[in-house]
Amino acid sequence: MTTRISTAHLYDASIDALMNRQRDLSEAQRQTITGKRVSRASDDPAAAARAERAMAHELHIDANLRAVQASRSNVELMESTLGSATEVLQQAREAIMAAGSAAYSDSDRAHLGESLVAMRAQLLALANSADGAGRALFGGQGASQLPFVDAPGAVQFRGVAGELAAGGEPGLLLSMDGQNIWLSAPTGNGVFETRAATSTGGAWIDGGAVTDPTRLTGSSYSVQFTVNAGVTTYSVLSDGAATALSNVAYSSGTPIEIDGIALRVLGSPADGDVFEAVPSTPSSSAFDVLDRAASALRTPLRSPAQIAQARSNDLRDLDSVLGHVSAARSQAGLALNRMDGSDARLGEAKLQAQSERSDAEDADMVQAISALQARQVGYEAALKTYSSVQRLSLFQYINP
Repeated sequence: MTTRISTAHLYDASIDALMNRQRDLSEAQRQTITGKRVSRASDDPAAAARAERAMAHELHIDANLRAVQASRSNVELMESTLGSATEVLQQAREAIMAAGSAAYSDSDRAHLGESLVAMRAQLLALANSADGAGRALFGGQGASQLPFVDAPGAVQFRGVAGELAAGGEPGLLLSMDGQNIWLSAPTGNGVFETRAATSTGGAWIDGGAVTDPTRLTGSSYSVQFTVNAGVTTYSVLSDGAATALSNVAYSSGTPIEIDGIALRVLGSPADGDVFEAVPSTPSSSAFDVLDRAASALRTPLRSPAQIAQARSNDLRDLDSVLGHVSAARSQAGLALNRMDGSDARLGEAKLQAQSERSDAEDADMVQAISALQARQVGYEAALKTYSSVQRLSLFQYINP
C-alpha cells in the first residue's frame, strides 16, 4: 500500500518544525540573557520547589539580620549610656571621698552635696534615655511614659520589669530591665549590711567583710555596748539570742568575728549603743544612695564619728551600685559579642541559601551558550527546509 503525503501536510509539518525550533531558540536566548534555567515552575517543577524553599529561607535570614541590626543599635546605646552612668557614679565617689577630709568645713561639704544633687539629675536623665524610635532603653518590657519618675520620697519605676527582645535570634535585646539596674543593687557589701541602730557616743561601724563563706548563717546580728566604770564591753546577739561573744572587752578597730563574718567598730561607743549587721537585700536604689549622701554632706555640725559613719556607709552603698551598673554594662557587652557571632552565622547561612537557590534555578552559561548556538543552527536549517517545501508544487512540473 502506497502512503500519500499531500503538499498541505508537508507545509504543516514544516511550519510545526519551524515553530518548535523557534520556541527552542527563544528559550535558549532567555536562559543566556537572564542566566536562569528555571523561570517558571513548569520549566522544572522539582528545581522550582528547591529554589522556592531556598528563597524563603533567605528571606527568613534577612529578617533575622534586620533584627540583629536593630538590637545592635539599641545595645550599643545602652552600653554607652551605662558607661556614662559609671563615670557619673565614679565622680560621686570621688566627691564623697574628698568630703571625709578633716580639712573640709561644713560649707565645703555642703558644696559637694550640691554637686551630688546635680549628678543625681544626670543619672536620672541617663536612666530615662531612649532609642531613635523613642522607646525607653531601660523601660523593661514596655513603658508608655518615662520609666523613671522623681516622685516624692523616691524615684519610682513606671515601666514593666523584664527585658524587651527583638524576634528571631535569641538574646536580641531592645531594652534592659531598668528596675533591676537602677533600683535593685544589693544593700551593704552584698552579703550583709552594717548600720548604727543606736549611736550616741563617738563610735561608728565599718562595712564588714566575709571571712569564711562556709560558715554563713544568714542571721541578723546586733552588737550591744556597755560602759561601766570606764570599762567598755560588748555582747553579740544572733537573731536576738545570746552568743558566745558576751561581755567581751572592747578595743577600737579590733575585728568582731562571728559565723564567718567580721565587723569593726571604731571610736568610743557610749553605754547602750547598738550596731547591727543584717542580711543584704536587692533593694538599693542608685538615686537613694546619692540622696542620702547629698543630705549627709549638707547637714552641718556633725561629729567626727557621724561624718565617718556617713562616709563609710555612702562609699559602701555607692560601690555596690557601681558594681551593679558595671555588671549591666558587661551584660550589654556580652550581648554585642553574641550579635557578632549571630551576624557571622547568619551571613554564612545566607550564602548557603543563595548557593542552593542558584544550583536549583541558574543556568550553566557554558552549556547555555552552546545550546543557543546549536539551536540557532537548527532554526536556520528549519528555515531552509520550509523555504524548500514552500516552492514544491505540481504546477512547477506542468509548467517548467
